[in-house]
Amino acid sequence: MVDFALGEEERQIRDTVRSFITTEVRPLEEEVLRNERAGKPSVEPDVLRELQHKAKKAGFWGVNTPEEYGGMNLGAVMSAILAMEAGRTFVPFTFGGSADNILYAGDDEQRKRYLVPTIDGERKSCFAITEPGAGSDARNIRTRAVRDGGDWLINGEKTFITGGNEADFVMVFAVTDPDASADNGVTCFLVDRDMGWKSEPIPTMGQWGPASLVFEDVRVPAENVLGEVGRGFPLALRWIGQGRYMIPARAIGAAERMLQMAIDHAKIRESMGRPIAEYQAIQWQIADSQVEIESTKWLTLHAAWRVQQGMDARHWSSIAKLHGAGMANQVVDRVLQIHGGMGYTRELPLERWYRELRLLRIYEGTDEIQRRTIARNLLKGHVKLGGIAE
Repeated sequence: MVDFALGEEERQIRDTVRSFITTEVRPLEEEVLRNERAGKPSVEPDVLRELQHKAKKAGFWGVNTPEEYGGMNLGAVMSAILAMEAGRTFVPFTFGGSADNILYAGDDEQRKRYLVPTIDGERKSCFAITEPGAGSDARNIRTRAVRDGGDWLINGEKTFITGGNEADFVMVFAVTDPDASADNGVTCFLVDRDMGWKSEPIPTMGQWGPASLVFEDVRVPAENVLGEVGRGFPLALRWIGQGRYMIPARAIGAAERMLQMAIDHAKIRESMGRPIAEYQAIQWQIADSQVEIESTKWLTLHAAWRVQQGMDARHWSSIAKLHGAGMANQVVDRVLQIHGGMGYTRELPLERWYRELRLLRIYEGTDEIQRRTIARNLLKGHVKLGGIAE
Protein backbone atom coordinates (compact mmCIF):
# COMPACT_ATOMS: atom_id res chain seq x y z
CA MET A 1 0.00 0.00 0.00
CA VAL A 2 1.27 3.46 -0.89
CA ASP A 3 0.83 5.97 1.94
CA PHE A 4 2.16 9.46 1.36
CA ALA A 5 0.82 10.86 4.63
CA LEU A 6 3.71 12.61 6.38
CA GLY A 7 4.54 11.76 9.96
CA GLU A 8 5.22 14.48 12.50
CA GLU A 9 8.99 14.37 11.98
CA GLU A 10 8.60 14.45 8.19
CA ARG A 11 6.26 17.45 8.39
CA GLN A 12 8.79 19.25 10.58
CA ILE A 13 11.54 18.55 8.04
CA ARG A 14 9.39 19.83 5.16
CA ASP A 15 8.29 22.93 7.08
CA THR A 16 11.87 23.71 8.16
CA VAL A 17 13.07 23.50 4.56
CA ARG A 18 10.15 25.63 3.38
CA SER A 19 11.04 28.27 5.97
CA PHE A 20 14.72 28.15 4.98
CA ILE A 21 13.93 28.60 1.29
CA THR A 22 11.56 31.47 2.10
CA THR A 23 13.80 33.36 4.51
CA GLU A 24 17.31 32.59 3.28
CA VAL A 25 17.13 31.78 -0.44
CA ARG A 26 14.21 33.68 -1.97
CA PRO A 27 15.52 37.10 -0.82
CA LEU A 28 18.34 36.62 -3.34
CA GLU A 29 15.95 36.55 -6.31
CA GLU A 30 16.21 40.26 -7.11
CA GLU A 31 20.00 40.01 -7.02
CA VAL A 32 19.88 36.98 -9.33
CA LEU A 33 17.75 38.87 -11.86
CA ARG A 34 20.03 41.92 -11.74
CA ASN A 35 23.14 39.80 -12.20
CA GLU A 36 21.69 37.89 -15.12
CA ARG A 37 20.55 41.07 -16.86
CA ALA A 38 24.11 42.34 -16.55
CA GLY A 39 25.52 39.11 -17.97
CA LYS A 40 27.04 38.07 -14.64
CA PRO A 41 26.74 34.71 -12.85
CA SER A 42 23.39 34.33 -11.11
CA VAL A 43 24.96 33.93 -7.68
CA GLU A 44 28.60 33.97 -6.72
CA PRO A 45 29.90 30.54 -5.64
CA ASP A 46 30.85 31.89 -2.21
CA VAL A 47 27.25 32.98 -1.61
CA LEU A 48 25.91 29.54 -2.53
CA ARG A 49 28.48 27.87 -0.28
CA GLU A 50 27.44 30.13 2.59
CA LEU A 51 23.81 29.14 2.03
CA GLN A 52 24.77 25.47 2.08
CA HIS A 53 26.64 25.96 5.35
CA LYS A 54 23.61 27.73 6.84
CA ALA A 55 21.50 24.78 5.79
CA LYS A 56 24.06 22.43 7.33
CA LYS A 57 23.83 24.27 10.65
CA ALA A 58 20.07 23.78 10.43
CA GLY A 59 20.66 20.04 10.03
CA PHE A 60 20.36 19.68 6.26
CA TRP A 61 23.42 18.12 4.70
CA GLY A 62 23.57 15.16 2.37
CA VAL A 63 19.82 14.71 2.02
CA ASN A 64 20.26 11.40 0.19
CA THR A 65 23.77 10.57 1.41
CA PRO A 66 24.23 7.46 3.61
CA GLU A 67 24.70 8.18 7.30
CA GLU A 68 28.14 6.55 7.26
CA TYR A 69 29.27 9.45 5.08
CA GLY A 70 27.65 12.07 7.31
CA GLY A 71 24.39 12.35 5.38
CA MET A 72 20.73 12.35 6.39
CA ASN A 73 19.71 9.42 4.17
CA LEU A 74 16.13 10.66 4.10
CA GLY A 75 15.08 8.39 1.27
CA ALA A 76 13.63 9.07 -2.16
CA VAL A 77 10.17 10.25 -1.10
CA MET A 78 11.39 12.91 1.32
CA SER A 79 14.12 13.91 -1.12
CA ALA A 80 11.43 14.54 -3.74
CA ILE A 81 9.36 16.54 -1.27
CA LEU A 82 12.37 18.69 -0.36
CA ALA A 83 13.08 19.20 -4.07
CA MET A 84 9.54 20.53 -4.44
CA GLU A 85 10.29 23.07 -1.72
CA ALA A 86 13.61 24.09 -3.28
CA GLY A 87 11.85 24.43 -6.64
CA ARG A 88 9.76 27.31 -5.30
CA THR A 89 12.63 29.67 -6.10
CA PHE A 90 14.72 30.12 -9.24
CA VAL A 91 17.84 30.84 -7.18
CA PRO A 92 20.14 27.94 -8.19
CA PHE A 93 20.44 26.52 -4.67
CA THR A 94 20.97 22.88 -3.80
CA PHE A 95 21.70 21.29 -0.45
CA GLY A 96 25.32 20.32 0.05
CA GLY A 97 26.82 17.04 1.15
CA SER A 98 25.89 14.93 -1.85
CA ALA A 99 27.75 13.09 -4.60
CA ASP A 100 26.82 11.32 -7.82
CA ASN A 101 25.39 7.91 -6.99
CA ILE A 102 27.78 5.98 -9.22
CA LEU A 103 30.79 7.23 -7.24
CA TYR A 104 29.75 4.77 -4.56
CA ALA A 105 30.70 2.04 -7.03
CA GLY A 106 34.36 3.01 -6.68
CA ASP A 107 36.95 1.03 -4.79
CA ASP A 108 38.31 2.17 -1.42
CA GLU A 109 40.97 4.42 -2.95
CA GLN A 110 38.52 6.00 -5.42
CA ARG A 111 36.02 6.68 -2.68
CA LYS A 112 38.79 8.35 -0.69
CA ARG A 113 40.00 10.48 -3.63
CA TYR A 114 36.69 11.32 -5.30
CA LEU A 115 33.57 10.37 -3.33
CA VAL A 116 34.38 11.73 0.13
CA PRO A 117 35.88 15.08 -1.07
CA THR A 118 32.80 15.59 -3.28
CA ILE A 119 30.45 14.97 -0.36
CA ASP A 120 32.51 17.37 1.76
CA GLY A 121 32.27 20.04 -0.96
CA GLU A 122 36.00 20.05 -1.63
CA ARG A 123 35.68 18.66 -5.18
CA LYS A 124 33.20 19.13 -8.03
CA SER A 125 32.25 16.43 -10.50
CA CYS A 126 30.44 16.25 -13.80
CA PHE A 127 28.90 13.37 -15.75
CA ALA A 128 29.86 13.14 -19.42
CA ILE A 129 28.13 10.76 -21.81
CA THR A 130 26.33 13.05 -24.30
CA GLU A 131 28.17 13.78 -27.56
CA PRO A 132 27.45 15.89 -30.64
CA GLY A 133 26.22 12.74 -32.42
CA ALA A 134 24.97 10.84 -29.40
CA GLY A 135 22.36 12.68 -27.36
CA SER A 136 19.22 10.66 -26.84
CA ASP A 137 20.98 7.71 -28.50
CA ALA A 138 23.65 7.31 -25.82
CA ARG A 139 24.62 3.89 -27.18
CA ASN A 140 26.07 5.67 -30.22
CA ILE A 141 28.96 7.34 -28.38
CA ARG A 142 32.20 7.75 -30.32
CA THR A 143 34.71 8.81 -27.66
CA ARG A 144 37.45 6.17 -27.58
CA ALA A 145 39.82 4.93 -24.90
CA VAL A 146 42.72 2.67 -25.91
CA ARG A 147 45.30 0.99 -23.75
CA ASP A 148 48.81 2.43 -23.74
CA GLY A 149 51.02 0.44 -21.42
CA GLY A 150 49.43 0.58 -17.99
CA ASP A 151 47.33 3.62 -18.88
CA TRP A 152 44.43 4.53 -21.17
CA LEU A 153 44.44 7.30 -23.79
CA ILE A 154 41.08 9.02 -24.27
CA ASN A 155 40.09 10.95 -27.40
CA GLY A 156 36.72 12.48 -28.16
CA GLU A 157 34.25 15.24 -27.43
CA LYS A 158 31.34 15.52 -25.03
CA THR A 159 28.67 18.20 -25.18
CA PHE A 160 25.92 19.79 -23.04
CA ILE A 161 27.68 18.67 -19.88
CA THR A 162 26.11 20.19 -16.76
CA GLY A 163 28.79 21.55 -14.44
CA GLY A 164 31.48 20.87 -17.03
CA ASN A 165 33.02 24.33 -16.69
CA GLU A 166 33.26 24.17 -12.91
CA ALA A 167 34.18 20.51 -12.35
CA ASP A 168 37.69 19.47 -11.39
CA PHE A 169 37.02 15.86 -12.37
CA VAL A 170 34.71 14.12 -14.79
CA MET A 171 33.05 10.72 -14.99
CA VAL A 172 33.53 10.20 -18.71
CA PHE A 173 32.25 7.29 -20.76
CA ALA A 174 34.33 5.99 -23.65
CA VAL A 175 34.25 2.99 -25.95
CA THR A 176 36.97 0.52 -24.98
CA ASP A 177 35.84 -2.39 -27.19
CA PRO A 178 34.37 -1.25 -30.53
CA ASP A 179 33.41 -4.82 -31.43
CA ALA A 180 31.31 -5.39 -28.31
CA SER A 181 27.79 -4.18 -27.56
CA ALA A 182 27.38 -0.93 -25.62
CA ASP A 183 26.56 -2.95 -22.50
CA ASN A 184 29.97 -4.61 -22.65
CA GLY A 185 32.15 -2.22 -24.63
CA VAL A 186 31.87 1.12 -22.81
CA THR A 187 33.95 2.03 -19.76
CA CYS A 188 33.62 4.83 -17.21
CA PHE A 189 36.79 6.72 -16.23
CA LEU A 190 37.42 9.17 -13.40
CA VAL A 191 39.48 11.90 -15.06
CA ASP A 192 40.94 14.87 -13.22
CA ARG A 193 41.01 18.15 -15.10
CA ASP A 194 44.77 18.40 -14.65
CA MET A 195 45.09 15.19 -16.71
CA GLY A 196 44.48 17.38 -19.73
CA TRP A 197 40.82 17.65 -20.77
CA LYS A 198 39.46 21.09 -21.62
CA SER A 199 36.02 22.68 -21.40
CA GLU A 200 34.23 25.50 -23.20
CA PRO A 201 30.91 27.07 -22.15
CA ILE A 202 27.86 26.67 -24.40
CA PRO A 203 25.51 29.71 -24.46
CA THR A 204 21.84 28.79 -24.00
CA MET A 205 18.49 30.60 -23.95
CA GLY A 206 18.18 29.95 -20.21
CA GLN A 207 20.52 30.08 -17.26
CA TRP A 208 21.68 26.48 -17.63
CA GLY A 209 25.42 26.72 -18.27
CA PRO A 210 26.56 23.48 -19.94
CA ALA A 211 29.96 22.86 -21.48
CA SER A 212 31.63 20.99 -24.26
CA LEU A 213 34.53 18.82 -23.12
CA VAL A 214 37.45 17.91 -25.38
CA PHE A 215 39.80 14.96 -24.80
CA GLU A 216 42.96 14.82 -26.90
CA ASP A 217 45.24 11.95 -25.92
CA VAL A 218 44.28 12.41 -22.28
CA ARG A 219 46.30 9.85 -20.32
CA VAL A 220 44.39 8.15 -17.52
CA PRO A 221 45.89 5.52 -15.19
CA ALA A 222 44.20 2.12 -15.09
CA GLU A 223 43.27 2.59 -11.44
CA ASN A 224 40.91 5.38 -12.52
CA VAL A 225 38.47 2.99 -14.19
CA LEU A 226 35.19 3.24 -12.26
CA GLY A 227 33.69 -0.22 -11.89
CA GLU A 228 34.72 -2.79 -14.47
CA VAL A 229 36.28 -2.30 -17.88
CA GLY A 230 33.51 -2.60 -20.49
CA ARG A 231 30.72 -2.25 -17.93
CA GLY A 232 30.32 1.50 -17.91
CA PHE A 233 26.97 1.65 -19.66
CA PRO A 234 25.03 0.04 -16.77
CA LEU A 235 26.62 2.69 -14.51
CA ALA A 236 25.44 5.40 -16.89
CA LEU A 237 21.89 4.05 -16.83
CA ARG A 238 22.00 3.94 -13.04
CA TRP A 239 23.08 7.59 -12.94
CA ILE A 240 20.45 8.67 -15.46
CA GLY A 241 17.61 6.66 -14.00
CA GLN A 242 18.06 7.16 -10.27
CA GLY A 243 17.18 10.80 -10.04
CA ARG A 244 14.88 11.31 -13.01
CA TYR A 245 11.87 11.78 -10.71
CA MET A 246 13.68 14.75 -9.11
CA ILE A 247 13.18 16.82 -12.27
CA PRO A 248 9.36 16.92 -12.04
CA ALA A 249 9.72 17.36 -8.26
CA ARG A 250 11.46 20.70 -8.68
CA ALA A 251 9.01 21.60 -11.47
CA ILE A 252 6.12 21.13 -9.03
CA GLY A 253 7.58 23.71 -6.66
CA ALA A 254 8.08 26.22 -9.46
CA ALA A 255 4.58 25.65 -10.86
CA GLU A 256 2.94 26.07 -7.45
CA ARG A 257 4.82 29.31 -6.87
CA MET A 258 3.83 30.67 -10.27
CA LEU A 259 0.22 29.58 -9.93
CA GLN A 260 0.00 31.48 -6.65
CA MET A 261 1.36 34.53 -8.47
CA ALA A 262 -1.41 34.14 -11.05
CA ILE A 263 -4.09 33.81 -8.37
CA ASP A 264 -2.86 36.89 -6.51
CA HIS A 265 -2.60 38.92 -9.72
CA ALA A 266 -6.04 37.86 -10.98
CA LYS A 267 -7.67 39.12 -7.80
CA ILE A 268 -6.33 42.67 -8.14
CA ARG A 269 -6.00 43.16 -11.90
CA GLU A 270 -9.18 44.67 -13.31
CA SER A 271 -10.46 44.62 -16.86
CA MET A 272 -13.71 46.22 -17.97
CA GLY A 273 -14.52 47.11 -14.39
CA ARG A 274 -14.08 43.64 -12.86
CA PRO A 275 -11.18 41.65 -11.42
CA ILE A 276 -10.03 39.24 -14.10
CA ALA A 277 -10.42 36.43 -11.54
CA GLU A 278 -14.17 36.68 -12.20
CA TYR A 279 -13.78 35.72 -15.85
CA GLN A 280 -14.20 32.09 -16.82
CA ALA A 281 -11.23 32.22 -19.21
CA ILE A 282 -8.93 32.98 -16.25
CA GLN A 283 -10.65 30.56 -13.89
CA TRP A 284 -10.21 27.65 -16.27
CA GLN A 285 -6.52 28.35 -16.69
CA ILE A 286 -6.10 28.37 -12.92
CA ALA A 287 -8.15 25.19 -12.50
CA ASP A 288 -6.33 23.30 -15.25
CA SER A 289 -2.99 24.28 -13.76
CA GLN A 290 -3.98 22.99 -10.32
CA VAL A 291 -5.14 19.67 -11.78
CA GLU A 292 -1.91 19.21 -13.72
CA ILE A 293 0.27 20.13 -10.75
CA GLU A 294 -1.50 17.66 -8.46
CA SER A 295 -1.36 14.84 -11.00
CA THR A 296 2.37 15.44 -11.45
CA LYS A 297 2.82 15.39 -7.70
CA TRP A 298 1.30 11.94 -7.34
CA LEU A 299 3.13 10.53 -10.34
CA THR A 300 6.39 11.86 -8.92
CA LEU A 301 5.82 10.57 -5.42
CA HIS A 302 4.84 7.17 -6.79
CA ALA A 303 8.10 6.94 -8.75
CA ALA A 304 10.06 8.03 -5.67
CA TRP A 305 8.21 5.48 -3.54
CA ARG A 306 9.22 2.71 -5.91
CA VAL A 307 12.85 3.79 -5.64
CA GLN A 308 12.57 3.81 -1.86
CA GLN A 309 11.08 0.31 -1.88
CA GLY A 310 13.98 -0.97 -3.98
CA MET A 311 11.65 -1.61 -6.93
CA ASP A 312 12.33 -0.87 -10.59
CA ALA A 313 11.18 2.72 -10.98
CA ARG A 314 12.46 3.52 -14.47
CA HIS A 315 9.11 3.27 -16.25
CA TRP A 316 7.29 5.34 -13.64
CA SER A 317 10.08 7.90 -13.50
CA SER A 318 9.74 8.32 -17.27
CA ILE A 319 6.00 8.89 -16.85
CA ALA A 320 6.57 11.46 -14.11
CA LYS A 321 9.31 13.23 -16.07
CA LEU A 322 7.28 13.38 -19.29
CA HIS A 323 4.13 14.62 -17.55
CA GLY A 324 5.99 17.02 -15.26
CA ALA A 325 7.99 18.67 -18.03
CA GLY A 326 4.83 19.28 -20.04
CA MET A 327 2.97 20.49 -16.96
CA ALA A 328 5.61 23.05 -16.04
CA ASN A 329 5.65 24.51 -19.55
CA GLN A 330 1.85 24.67 -19.66
CA VAL A 331 1.64 26.38 -16.28
CA VAL A 332 4.30 29.01 -16.94
CA ASP A 333 2.67 29.81 -20.28
CA ARG A 334 -0.74 30.28 -18.65
CA VAL A 335 0.64 32.34 -15.78
CA LEU A 336 2.54 34.60 -18.18
CA GLN A 337 -0.65 35.00 -20.22
CA ILE A 338 -2.66 35.92 -17.13
CA HIS A 339 -0.11 38.63 -16.33
CA GLY A 340 -0.41 40.02 -19.85
CA GLY A 341 2.28 42.42 -21.02
CA MET A 342 3.91 42.58 -17.59
CA GLY A 343 4.46 38.84 -17.72
CA TYR A 344 6.54 39.29 -20.86
CA THR A 345 8.81 41.91 -19.29
CA ARG A 346 11.87 41.32 -17.16
CA GLU A 347 10.26 43.15 -14.27
CA LEU A 348 8.80 39.81 -13.25
CA PRO A 349 10.64 36.47 -13.13
CA LEU A 350 8.09 34.75 -15.37
CA GLU A 351 10.03 35.17 -18.62
CA ARG A 352 13.08 33.72 -16.87
CA TRP A 353 11.12 30.72 -15.66
CA TYR A 354 9.65 30.41 -19.16
CA ARG A 355 13.15 29.98 -20.61
CA GLU A 356 14.42 27.81 -17.78
CA LEU A 357 11.52 25.35 -17.73
CA ARG A 358 11.67 24.78 -21.48
CA LEU A 359 14.83 22.80 -20.81
CA LEU A 360 12.88 20.17 -18.86
CA ARG A 361 11.50 18.73 -22.08
CA ILE A 362 15.01 18.13 -23.40
CA TYR A 363 17.61 17.19 -20.79
CA GLU A 364 17.82 13.90 -18.87
CA GLY A 365 15.87 12.30 -21.71
CA THR A 366 13.70 14.23 -24.18
CA ASP A 367 9.90 13.99 -24.32
CA GLU A 368 10.28 11.76 -27.35
CA ILE A 369 12.64 9.38 -25.55
CA GLN A 370 10.30 9.15 -22.56
CA ARG A 371 7.39 8.30 -24.87
CA ARG A 372 9.53 5.73 -26.66
CA THR A 373 10.50 4.15 -23.34
CA ILE A 374 6.95 4.06 -22.01
CA ALA A 375 5.50 2.65 -25.23
CA ARG A 376 8.27 0.07 -25.63
CA ASN A 377 7.80 -1.19 -22.07
CA LEU A 378 4.08 -1.65 -22.69
CA LEU A 379 4.37 -3.18 -26.14
CA LYS A 380 7.04 -5.66 -25.06
CA GLY A 381 5.19 -6.59 -21.92
CA HIS A 382 7.87 -5.33 -19.54
CA VAL A 383 5.13 -3.40 -17.73
CA LYS A 384 1.57 -4.61 -17.24
CA LEU A 385 -1.41 -2.29 -17.12
CA GLY A 386 -3.41 -2.29 -13.91
CA GLY A 387 -2.20 -1.98 -10.35
CA ILE A 388 0.45 0.36 -9.04
CA ALA A 389 2.80 -1.89 -7.12
CA GLU A 390 3.71 -4.61 -9.62
